[in-house]
Amino acid sequence: MTRVFDDDRRTAFGTTAIHAGEREDPLAGAIMPPVYLTSTYVQQGLGENKGYEYARGKNPTREALERTIAALEGAQHGFAFASGMGCLDSIMKLFKSGDHIVCGANVYGGTFRLFDKLLQHMGLTFSYVDTTDVQRIEDACTPHTRAILVETPTNPLMQITDLQAAADVAHAHNALLIVDNTFATPFFQQPFSLGADIVFHSATKFLNGHSDVICGVATVIDDDLAAKLQFIHNAAGAVAGPFDSWLVLRGMKTLHLRMPAHDRNGRAVAAYLAGHLGDERVRYPGLESHPQHSLACMQMRGMGGMVTVDVGTKALANQVLKKVRIFSLAESLGGVESLISHPASMTHASVEPERRAALGITEGMVRLSCGVEDTSDLLQDVEQAFAGL
Repeated sequence: MTRVFDDDRRTAFGTTAIHAGEREDPLAGAIMPPVYLTSTYVQQGLGENKGYEYARGKNPTREALERTIAALEGAQHGFAFASGMGCLDSIMKLFKSGDHIVCGANVYGGTFRLFDKLLQHMGLTFSYVDTTDVQRIEDACTPHTRAILVETPTNPLMQITDLQAAADVAHAHNALLIVDNTFATPFFQQPFSLGADIVFHSATKFLNGHSDVICGVATVIDDDLAAKLQFIHNAAGAVAGPFDSWLVLRGMKTLHLRMPAHDRNGRAVAAYLAGHLGDERVRYPGLESHPQHSLACMQMRGMGGMVTVDVGTKALANQVLKKVRIFSLAESLGGVESLISHPASMTHASVEPERRAALGITEGMVRLSCGVEDTSDLLQDVEQAFAGL
């Protein structure tokens, strides 16, 4: 049987999420891709095999995930990694000593840690700029610039980068635009349609959506770039395991159902907190008070479930963190359950205090990942936790 996804017909997002990774199971006709828990494959003879030789290079379960994320992002090639950081580290192996990368100033703390504590000692150079201002991106470029890396919305300041403008700057300098699309997901944002060259995710978060796996994915359109990344994928070996791949693939089948619920709850919680504490304390691109609200409306289909609020002091932040009942105090984000965290001591603890302060990541800042629970229950929890501030 030939699947609809093997031809040129276009399908809606949800249908693609459910079916794009499928290939007919020749043994039993399993509706879900089997989990191929094997390290190697029997070969018929020297140079004769069924397309698989060793599982670091290829695994059928991982390939199903890679086909699906490529289809959802509008890409031609997908790659699944053992973690989001393993994914980014592999992407950075596309570059060599002496190359320069322009990076958003407010990116995930692990991204900054990888660049600042490891890769800069291997000959790569980095400039960190506020990518909400395209002129600052342009000014940071040098003859050695080979990539511009942006995260939009950013973690945790919820800043928005104009992807089309960033792509124009990158390509004018013969550089790649690399986009971390973790917060928005391909359901709400399609960076390739705005000029991106590589789009990657911590698939641990919204793509998987169930807080039960660590995984990363990257997607590309260009065949030559894909060939280079495929070589790195196999040679460096930070590949996703088959069961992890299966879990993410399962999670993505409901992405189109979960993301509107995250968005609904994010909007409601942000609106409540803005009304209770004031617009200036709440960072959520769906609020009209957000400085890039108009841009977010232009390049995103929805605003998602991530809300950041500054309650003023670490003591008050701790008070909120202790009072929540439905929101759980934990690292990570994007699961069906609602989480709350303290960026300064959790996700961005590896960033020096002076740098955090310069970026605006204060000790009084808390970040909420609104899950898919009933909105009324989340609002009641937020109301009681933030009462008296």
